[in-house]
Amino acid sequence: MATGKINVSVENIFPLIKKFLYSDHEIFLRELISNATDATIKLKHLSSIGEAKVEYGNPMIEVKVDKKGKKLHIIDEGIGMTQEEVKKYINEVAFSGAEEFLDKYKDAGKDSGIIGHFGLGFYSSFMVAKKVEIITKSFKDEPAAHWSCDGSPEFSLKKGKKDSHGTEIILHIADDSTEFLEEQRIRELLTKYNKFMPIPIKFGTRTETLPKPKGAKEEDPAPTKEVDDIINNPNPAWTKKPTELKEDDYKSFYRELYPMQFEEPLFNIHLNVDYPFNLTGILYFPKLTNDLNIQKDRIQLYQNQVFVTDNVEGIVPEFLTMLRGVIDSPDIPLNVSRSYLQADGAVKKISSYISRKVADKLASLFKENREDFEAKWNDIKIVIEYGMLSEDKFFEKADAFALYPTVDGNYFTFEELKEKTSALQTDKDEKLVVLYASDKEAQHSYIEAAKAKGYEVLLMDSPIVGHLLQKLETSKEKVSFARVDADHLDNLIKKEENQISKLSDEEKEKLKTQIEEAVGEKGYTVQLEPMDSMAAPFIITEPEFMRRMKEMQQTGGGMMGMGNMPDMFNLVVNTNHELVGEILNTRTSKKRERLINQSLDLARLSKGLLKGEALTNFIKRSYEMVK
Repeated sequence: MATGKINVSVENIFPLIKKFLYSDHEIFLRELISNATDATIKLKHLSSIGEAKVEYGNPMIEVKVDKKGKKLHIIDEGIGMTQEEVKKYINEVAFSGAEEFLDKYKDAGKDSGIIGHFGLGFYSSFMVAKKVEIITKSFKDEPAAHWSCDGSPEFSLKKGKKDSHGTEIILHIADDSTEFLEEQRIRELLTKYNKFMPIPIKFGTRTETLPKPKGAKEEDPAPTKEVDDIINNPNPAWTKKPTELKEDDYKSFYRELYPMQFEEPLFNIHLNVDYPFNLTGILYFPKLTNDLNIQKDRIQLYQNQVFVTDNVEGIVPEFLTMLRGVIDSPDIPLNVSRSYLQADGAVKKISSYISRKVADKLASLFKENREDFEAKWNDIKIVIEYGMLSEDKFFEKADAFALYPTVDGNYFTFEELKEKTSALQTDKDEKLVVLYASDKEAQHSYIEAAKAKGYEVLLMDSPIVGHLLQKLETSKEKVSFARVDADHLDNLIKKEENQISKLSDEEKEKLKTQIEEAVGEKGYTVQLEPMDSMAAPFIITEPEFMRRMKEMQQTGGGMMGMGNMPDMFNLVVNTNHELVGEILNTRTSKKRERLINQSLDLARLSKGLLKGEALTNFIKRSYEMVK
């Protein structure tokens, strides 16, 4: 048996880097800027502990495009490298200088701010460059070094010409990557990935208008000067403590994140935790619609102020992906491209923390200013209801702030709702029956009928209401929900003692037969109920359970594998209505059928079921009856 070590050939590594290392070639600029930032922060740290005898000053990173020479320059004023360090960190592929640095100085201070963990980051240069040069000078008193490589295993390393500490990377852009010689393209990438890097990034210059000197005439042009164009904000709001920020600061940062978003956010949540993981960030609640999909992927994920992705699924609980803002954590594990998250225990803890923090903030807002919270409810309810449905711990906390609005504009917590309705809206088994409408206009007549009996009717119109009601019914004791146009109210609510049918059993049987013959194959289950004589003669309802299951099936998560569930309707006939008595006593079958069909169509019209040819025939018949 033979044993040994597998040697990876450099000849094999470079083609792999170019083709497979990163899913998107534009990542190269993020990697090089990140390395330049690391080098600069290292110098700051070494200066602060007395190991670097140079003045830190106000360093910046500069990016320059030389379109004519087909070169891109990335220049920093950081720690630099000696020739020996170039051999070690550049020629020994996949050796992370930042990782070694952190290990060496881990006891000298925890706030060194190294982005680190990039490993192969420098080699992403060869995805877009046919040749790469490094001109670098260490902060130590040693000569500069000049490294050059054309992407083959061969490289050159010699003494370089550079007077000040820092590093300049020169990319000789390949013929298939000339898009990276366009200033607009580079500015776009710097803005996308490095907008909040902790070191100022210069990209060209811009003209700044100065105040006119005293005594200048009105027609005199204002003086101008050329200034460095710094494209990033090194101190974004989320890196500061909440006590350092005012409401206007949060709003200003929101506009910085979303310059094309003109509506102000409703409120924000500042995240700041350093144990058992590190995480900072600011989440904003924008005004939300009932659309569950259109809002997503607006939260930006950063790692030490380096943009990673706006797909935060797995880190942010799914119900919060409709929010906006920033999350920054060095503890989120990323693969070599830093494009996809790897699920592990730390990520689950982060997700749980964010969910808890949001719940606590919502409870606080509700307690501090309930009137304002109620005014914002319709704009935030979809997030809260989605959270209640998808996370048990959030569901438990939501009892403190989840609201149940009525069709009349009143807002109740669940406990308040029970207290308000339990005396009247209970069935024979003493179970509370909560009535709700999902569409005030379409269900208006049903709402009015319920209100006439003194019942409270909630307005629950989000697309996930069916799922949420199932959750509430299984989590709350002795509670059921019924839409106002579901199985008739008098089947669910305690019968009022004075509602006795005016018809005998024989008359009821005869009436039911007459109506069933007239309705024919239309698929209605006829039910006779004694109701108030002022209530409608015919009312169409649906079995609550079947209708809700069908809705849940359409929005996902319903009765999977059961095929399309059919529509089912009940025709509830008010035996105490005068018109129903006339139907029963009409001598001619033609007139009886016409009365039944007209009453049925009115009920269908009220339910929104009368369409097409049936609606045309109803209108024609109505005119004939008016004549």
